[in-house]
Amino acid sequence: MTKTCASCGNHYKNLFSIFMNGQTTYFDCFECAIFKLAPICQNCGCKIIGHGVDSEGACYCSSHCARNAVMNANAKIASTTDSNV
Repeated sequence: MTKTCASCGNHYKNLFSIFMNGQTTYFDCFECAIFKLAPICQNCGCKIIGHGVDSEGACYCSSHCARNAVMNANAKIASTTDSNV
């Protein structure tokens, strides 16, 4: 029996499944699973394949991106505060 990859639509008999959030999803390769399921870095937009960094409710691919996001947010707050003076 063949199944269909949830990402690319390939019909293949040797798909693997991932059970997540109460739902089973089938993929024909890790690339498709990453494309469909991996979180996205809130700073640079890449897919987070490793552990990543959670900071203030957001996911980042690295501590570098987490720091940049916090610095950018602080700069926006400072520029908004300055313009209101």
